[in-house]
Amino acid sequence: MVPWIQILAGYLIVSAAMAGLWFVQQRTGNAGIVDAAWAAAIGFLAVFFAATSDGDPLYRIVVALLAGIWALRLSLYIFTDRILNKPEEGRYVTLRKKWGDDAGRRFFIFYQYQAFFALFFSLPMLVVAHRPDGSRDLWVLPGVLIWIVSVGNTILSDRQLARFRADPENRGKTCRSGWWRTSRHPNYFFEWLHWWSYVVLAAGAPYWWLTLAAPGMMLYLLLRVTGVPPTEAQALASRGEEYREYQRTTSVFVPWFPLKRSPSR
Repeated sequence: MVPWIQILAGYLIVSAAMAGLWFVQQRTGNAGIVDAAWAAAIGFLAVFFAATSDGDPLYRIVVALLAGIWALRLSLYIFTDRILNKPEEGRYVTLRKKWGDDAGRRFFIFYQYQAFFALFFSLPMLVVAHRPDGSRDLWVLPGVLIWIVSVGNTILSDRQLARFRADPENRGKTCRSGWWRTSRHPNYFFEWLHWWSYVVLAAGAPYWWLTLAAPGMMLYLLLRVTGVPPTEAQALASRGEEYREYQRTTSVFVPWFPLKRSPSR
């Protein structure tokens, strides 16, 4: 199947799925389901692209497995941690109040934006799936290694934070154990690193440079939009000076040695 037909077909399927989930959130009053659906949509598109492309079979299988496992893990994590038997997340509550009577229409548009972004972030998988047959080389090995390290440490950092929060004595405190001692957002860092695995897998393929857009956009979103800013704003509101000290002594994104305390003034 030619790429533009794959892109169009994939988008129509994901767009229809998001429209269906919009009806679900209308009934449940919890718009957060779109976050789990976004990850699942990328996994679906990766498998769809791999199955309908004519590139090297090895790379098609590898990219479908890697993206599929990543998407399944992330979507299930988001669903169980933030949606299942949970109240609607604060950011969606804020949007619902802000939009008022127009919330239904605005959320529908928002869900369709997520369908577009799912397609955008699945394009690296499409490039890999069209890698010419017989072009096998050693790129598959570092690509898989980056994926294992990044996804494995994303899971590890999530578990470290969950274990910290599960202890009642840590209520109102900031996690400083494991990866959280070296970065304020190690889960975001390793999630970003994961996108480079597809860049490496696409190396040498036609239009491989298009895959650079995914980690570039993800870095922007994490550092400027949906990741660090709202997370730190909430942490400052709930933990105040204790979190400000954490900010002064810990790298914001890339894991690094703890910084020295700033002198008191």
